[in-house]
Amino acid sequence: MIRGRWADVRPPSEEELRKTLVVSIAIDEASAKVRTGPPLDDEEDYSLDVWAGVLPLKLMAAAPIADPRLAAGIATPQYATGYTGPSAP
Repeated sequence: MIRGRWADVRPPSEEELRKTLVVSIAIDEASAKVRTGPPLDDEEDYSLDVWAGVLPLKLMAAAPIADPRLAAGIATPQYATGYTGPSAP
């Protein structure tokens, strides 16, 4: 997922390649399991001289962008300029 990472890691084994499959399907709805914490590598991989870890990603609101067809003079409301994310239930 990160440009340049491939040159840093060991090549996949034949077994890993056999167990890898890429498919394309239409998705109407989905669910996911999410793991937290450090990577869970194979024991022999811990002896390699290669960085391992987690690169945290964030989904966050940026500055609002007005509709180009919005009538002149309509200010961006505070609920849009001050938006920081969904409210806790």
